[in-house]
Amino acid sequence: MDIESYRDYCLAKKGVEESIPFPKLPDVLVFKVLGKMFTATDINTFAGFSIKCVPETIDELRAEFPAKQKPSYFSKRHWSRVVMDGTIPDEILYQWLDISYDLVVKGFSKKVQRELMEG
Repeated sequence: MDIESYRDYCLAKKGVEESIPFPKLPDVLVFKVLGKMFTATDINTFAGFSIKCVPETIDELRAEFPAKQKPSYFSKRHWSRVVMDGTIPDEILYQWLDISYDLVVKGFSKKVQRELMEG
């Protein structure tokens, strides 16, 4: 996966917008669904990206995939940093982006979820 594939995949999801919201971190590209972040990366290096994770499986996945690490700036219980070192197949990376997106969407009310899926 390269940064363009990552970006295209994220933007293809319903309700997603991209931004660079942190003035002190001008290289951090963030993807949000209805204003809630589900992934972020450094646009210059794409050395990795951060994603939301299911807390019950996060430790197991970190043990199985050394490139899935504790994040620097986010909750270690709910987020992971994925290092783009080539050890994780793209198919799994896309699945993790889907999970991150879905976790954020599940946090919205049923009404908002319906509107998102219909719109």
